[in-house]
Parts: sequence; C-alpha cells; structure tokens
Amino acid sequence: MLVLSRSETESLLDPDELRHVVSRAMVDVSEGRASIPARIAAEIGGVDGLLLAMPGYLPSSDGLAAKLVTLFPENAGTAFPTHQAVVLVFDAATGAPAALVDGTSITAARTAAGSALATDLLALPDARVLAILGTGVQARSHARAVTRVRTFDEIRICGRNPEHARQLADEVGSEVPCEVVTVDSFDVACSGANVICATTHSPDPVVSRSTLDPGVHVNSVGYNAAGREIDSRTVADALLVVESRAAVLAPPPSGSTDIRVPIEEGLIAEAHIHAELGELVAGVRAARTSRDQLTLYKSVGIAAQDVAAAALVLRAAQERGVGVHVDL
Repeated sequence: MLVLSRSETESLLDPDELRHVVSRAMVDVSEGRASIPARIAAEIGGVDGLLLAMPGYLPSSDGLAAKLVTLFPENAGTAFPTHQAVVLVFDAATGAPAALVDGTSITAARTAAGSALATDLLALPDARVLAILGTGVQARSHARAVTRVRTFDEIRICGRNPEHARQLADEVGSEVPCEVVTVDSFDVACSGANVICATTHSPDPVVSRSTLDPGVHVNSVGYNAAGREIDSRTVADALLVVESRAAVLAPPPSGSTDIRVPIEEGLIAEAHIHAELGELVAGVRAARTSRDQLTLYKSVGIAAQDVAAAALVLRAAQERGVGVHVDL
C-alpha cells in the first residue's frame, strides 16, 4: 500500500485538475451514478468534537475511498486545524487497499475547488472584488482556488483576529497579482464585493443581506456547529445551489443549527434549492436568472469530492513515483 504524507499530498493536488475532477464527480452525483451514503459520526463529549466516516464510489474516476475526519471547532486559533483527516483508497476492481493519503490537505483543497467551481458557474463574469471571511485553513485554500476562475482587482480579508488577517493578507499577496487588504468588519468586507467566501466558525451571521450588492455570489462552506454564518434573508433571497440535495437536507451529524432550522430563521428546504452543482455543470439547470440575482453556494461537504481528489492524488503519485510503499 502506498502512503503519502501531507506535503506529498499537497504537492500532487493541482488546483485546476482538482476543479475538473470535482466537476465530473458532481455530475456523477446529480445523475445518480455515484454511491455516496450518508456520513455517520461519533460524538466526543467535553470538546464538542466529531469523528465522521465518509465512504464513496465514483464511476467517473473509478475511485473507491473512505475518509475519516475529525471536526474539533475548539481547535480554531490553535496549532491544530479544526478538520483533520485521512483517506484510505481502495482498488475498485479488487477491493484491495491501495493507498493511505493525508485527508486534511484533501479536505481543504477539494472544498475550495467546489467553491471555485461554483464561483466559475455563478459569479458575474466581470467580478472584480473578492471578500474572504475567516483566516483559517479554508480561507487560505479559497484564496488560492477562487482566484483561478476570476481576475480580481482587490481581495479583502477579514477575521476576528486582526493579526491572523494581516498574516493571511501577506501570504495571499505574495501569490496573486492584485491588491490584498485587510478590513476590520465583516460588513465592510462584504459591502461592494462581487464574490464572498464565508469560511468561519462564527456563532452569529457574518454575511448580512443588507450589506450585499446586486449580483453578488456567496460561498458558505461546512457544517457550523456553533451557529449560522449566513443570515436568514440571504438564504431566503438567494438562488441556492448545493452539492447534493440529499446531503444538505440530511440531519446534521450533531446538534448543528447551520441548516436544520425553521425557514424564517434560515432553513434550506428542498423547494428552495435551485440546483445541485452537477446539474449546473451538465446544463440541466440554468446558473443565473439575471445579472442582479443573488447566488449562494452552500457546501456541507460530500464524500464524492474526497474520492475524486484522492483518486487524482493516487494517479499523480504513481506517475511521479511519490510516496512510500508498505506491506500490510
């Protein structure tokens, strides 16, 4: 079995290829070809933690894999990521274990790839201002991925810790050919932005409908166990796109209030979902109804994206001779 470290896994995750395989995976999901059962979770008392199991099979990549991921919200701001994971890849022809891959980097990259795909499909072609809310792992990965699908003139970064925001701005500024600034409030970051990436663990909304200009596209990623980062009016007014209706409508793996709350408080109900991401890719549903339409991509995480990313990593590792082989 091949074992790949985090640095090796990161080096093999080409962002454009990853966005492409995630696109194909989302079509597999929407057309009913993928086998993606609902995630299950073990709760860790005292630290508000979860251990989740996310298996899946994708015919588009012939990928068969299972991700084990921990979600520890209290890690925010510490040396440990809030999400830590491993992915075990199997041979789809024999069922034999083929590779053990770092899942933390896969989770960060594939989540951002999904948002970048949604941005490419939903954001206005002339979008010029990007707001990134949050300063953690997902904020970094979104800054790298979303800037590959639009040419931004300005990137605004806002977080609850100003020093973390400045550090991220310096890091992003060294990688992109545009102005990167920090702002001191989420409302200021959102006002006038054309694309917003909400990547926080905030217990209160960080995106308020009153601050959004016509035509803005919003990405909101992950289960937020503490609360909802998008306010109810944004959810109600938006053209809403999700990875999978089944995934977003399933009960959360814990007591999350991010999604399953009454409609006037922000419910994502089946009737409110405009499309799955795969339906937009396949052209089954229209991406935008008007230039002024508010669009929202709500991502809760789906194993199909992990499987697609892990299959991509394994192919690249085999081609380049990366990783260590071990006997089980």
